[in-house]
Amino acid sequence: MLLTGLTASLAPVQAAQAATTSSSNKAKAKTTARKAKPAPRSPRKVAARAAVREVIPAKPSFGQMYGLHDTEDPLDLKSSVAYVVDQDTNEVLFSKNPSAVLPIASITKLMTALLVVEANQSMDEKLTISDDDKDTEKFTGSRLAVGTTLTRGELLHLALMSSENRAAHALGRSYPGGLEAFVAAMNAKARLLGMNDTHYVEPTGLSSRNQSSASDLAKLVKVAHSFPLLRELSTSPEYTVELGRRMVRFGTTNGLVRKSDWDIGLQKTGFINEAGQCLVMQAQLAGRKLIMVFLDSAGKYSRIGDAERVRKWLTGTTSPLAGATATAVSLTPAITAK
Repeated sequence: MLLTGLTASLAPVQAAQAATTSSSNKAKAKTTARKAKPAPRSPRKVAARAAVREVIPAKPSFGQMYGLHDTEDPLDLKSSVAYVVDQDTNEVLFSKNPSAVLPIASITKLMTALLVVEANQSMDEKLTISDDDKDTEKFTGSRLAVGTTLTRGELLHLALMSSENRAAHALGRSYPGGLEAFVAAMNAKARLLGMNDTHYVEPTGLSSRNQSSASDLAKLVKVAHSFPLLRELSTSPEYTVELGRRMVRFGTTNGLVRKSDWDIGLQKTGFINEAGQCLVMQAQLAGRKLIMVFLDSAGKYSRIGDAERVRKWLTGTTSPLAGATATAVSLTPAITAK
């Protein structure tokens, strides 16, 4: 009886303990379920996601496609095309693939500016950025919103110093006869200057069909340098214009104009993927006026680095300016971009 009574008295306790244990096990099961690692992903899904995250390589430049970067030179330049010539004597001091015809990007704007100045159009006339000035080639943006009104002189300044595409397009569009007449004038001027490897299709350089050679561009730089306004605007380090209710500062695309060890008389930079990094300059070194052209340089700062390498060489003990033999590296036959 005692055993029976004890068993009976323990039954409720055991039932409660069983219930507690059951609840505890369920809680542990839920916790375990929450901490459980997810099932392994399908190898195909993993590979697909990795492919999406993979960085797509930049589109190769024309110079890279034509193998121009395989051309070795004594200065180990990163530009596949380089050309240095004495402005006064036309003596070629350095030459690397000078006849290769490649896209020239915003170097195009130097011809645009030259035509605007030669046309004697008023620099005070106000021009308004329109939808026609938007980039339909590369779909780049601009700080010059549609409806912005600036003088022709201000647009010219921004086109040369900051490489503003809408500014350059508006300059071409406002030329007598319109944009079509302007492009025709660009090509006519190129023929007149003996730039026989040069062709333009628009005034900004966004199109890869704007093409030229280093030797041709040296001729353009020489003529452009004869205009004081182009010298002044292209070498300006910064410029502030009124855009609506705001004063907006624009800066140069060529940091060398800020450096005290450079005496630059005229410059223009350019870049699109097809052209690589480009730079043309007129600069005074070792008492001589020189024209430098660097095309299809690989790397964001490589065109600046190449200019510094050339300057160091020209002011060093092995410089042709000191009587040494000039270095010349040419590609034979010349590569022509189609």
